[in-house]
Amino acid sequence: MAEGTSPRLAGRIAVITGASRGIGAAVAKRFATEGAHLVLLARTVGGLEEVDDEIQRAGAEAATLVPMDLRDGDQIDRLGAALYERFKRVDILVGNAGALGTLSPLPHVSPKDWEEVIAVNVTANWRLIRSLDPLLRQSDAGRAIFVTSGLGRMPIAYWGPYATSKASLEMLVRIYAAEVSKTKIRVNLLDPGIVRTAMRAKAFPGENPMSLKPPEAITDRFVELAEPVCTLNGERVQA
Repeated sequence: MAEGTSPRLAGRIAVITGASRGIGAAVAKRFATEGAHLVLLARTVGGLEEVDDEIQRAGAEAATLVPMDLRDGDQIDRLGAALYERFKRVDILVGNAGALGTLSPLPHVSPKDWEEVIAVNVTANWRLIRSLDPLLRQSDAGRAIFVTSGLGRMPIAYWGPYATSKASLEMLVRIYAAEVSKTKIRVNLLDPGIVRTAMRAKAFPGENPMSLKPPEAITDRFVELAEPVCTLNGERVQA
């Protein structure tokens, strides 16, 4: 937040998945500086606690930490009920968590790897929509942002599970956006481009990570799509 300006997300309740590192952690820290109360989801408790420590050292309020495996749909269902009990609403949902899977010819991909990528990148986001839609409708300006990839639009060899999952996610999100177009909810996709993350390093192990932009460099776009004044719906935004 620039000095002398008001927090752009003051008082907003923001749920962020994959919040223990990378893009999710960077968005969490930025949203905290913009005044949001954070509900942070990730599988690793230690990672969530580290992010929360950084947020509090920066002067923001402590986050609500939710260790969760997004492959467990029942946990996602319980999340919606728990957040309703505590906050009565959700203002912002950031569906950021993702799984890369195996980079391999399609016939060589194991069913287990395929199912995990689809479960995390597609099914979990549908379950989040299903669980949190009633809470987003309780907001005066519900905002949902889902992280996509250019690979969801490019049939590149060996990226089968990941690319298929992102193509599916884009259709899922656009359909949801169409369904809520007459409400106060706005739903969009954000393509972060090439960013310095652990997933990128796994996919391109020979690449110099310091040549890539850090996750902090793309948080402006997340704030823009999360603000109550945002009017975009069903759009695919490039960071």
